[in-house]
Amino acid sequence: MSTITWITARGLFGRRRFLLLLPLPLVLLGLAVLCRSLDVDPGEWGPPVLVGLGLAVVLPVVALIIGTGVLGAEIDDGTVVHILTKPLPRWQIVLPKLAVAAGVSAATVAVPIYVAGVLADSVRLGLALAVASALGALAYSALFLALSLVTRRPVLLGLVYVLIWEGLLGNFVSGTKVLSIQQYVIALADRLAPTGLLETSVSVPVAAVMTALVSVGFTVLAVDRLRSFSVAGETS
Repeated sequence: MSTITWITARGLFGRRRFLLLLPLPLVLLGLAVLCRSLDVDPGEWGPPVLVGLGLAVVLPVVALIIGTGVLGAEIDDGTVVHILTKPLPRWQIVLPKLAVAAGVSAATVAVPIYVAGVLADSVRLGLALAVASALGALAYSALFLALSLVTRRPVLLGLVYVLIWEGLLGNFVSGTKVLSIQQYVIALADRLAPTGLLETSVSVPVAAVMTALVSVGFTVLAVDRLRSFSVAGETS
């Protein structure tokens, strides 16, 4: 498993797509610093920067880029065959890749959103946002990793989920929030550091349970799909 982890990390940091991770977190950090330096009321810039940009855009997009790349790129270029020929249980392939995807996503988002949270309110809010974002990164990574194994267009479907389901329907149809990872992250962060900057109708118990179910459920799906992939030799 350590070998798979190393190969995945090396491949991820060696690809150009890793450079795509940098602009969004820098924009988040820059806006937070700018608003604080201009002495803008946190009640005015906090929600759009922390939630509208940080949790609704930066976190899912970073997780999408990484989650669909840790295995999807190997499927596209055919190098996945070398991994599948190894006498390893498929979960020993999926779990290291999920760990790398979730870890890199969490680290990429946690630092700027922590700083933004501190500038908007307090260290407690910064830590709450960082912890909740790490849990969200795990759920998103499991979802996007599974998508890379069940479809040839995981990025497109991932964007549909993030932009249409969470972004559009999530703002106008309250029932969709129960199936929104973004809302789980907001609920967990607000529980850890209650402020008026974070608002959601999803309860903390629902957020915690659904985060666990999404993470475990899509991981199991990825393992099962990879098992069938190794037999059939192709995805659908």
